[in-house]
Amino acid sequence: MTTTVFSVPEISCGACRSAIETAVAPTAGVRSVEVDLDSKTVTVCHDQTVSLAALSTLIEDQGYDVADTHEQAGRGDQQ
Repeated sequence: MTTTVFSVPEISCGACRSAIETAVAPTAGVRSVEVDLDSKTVTVCHDQTVSLAALSTLIEDQGYDVADTHEQAGRGDQQ
């Protein structure tokens, strides 16, 4: 399992959160998605079948620029 944190400076409200969560959450391999309006980040927990490029595209397709990405490997293949 991998956790990726995307910096998305333009997110600012509940509609932003909803748009991103609705776009990313149903993606195969995505376990969870959390939008933090205060830190302007999107944290996605996903398996290795999901590429960073695909996740970035899902966010950008909602009209938000991804400024930076930080990836952390998880502890094994937990489900």
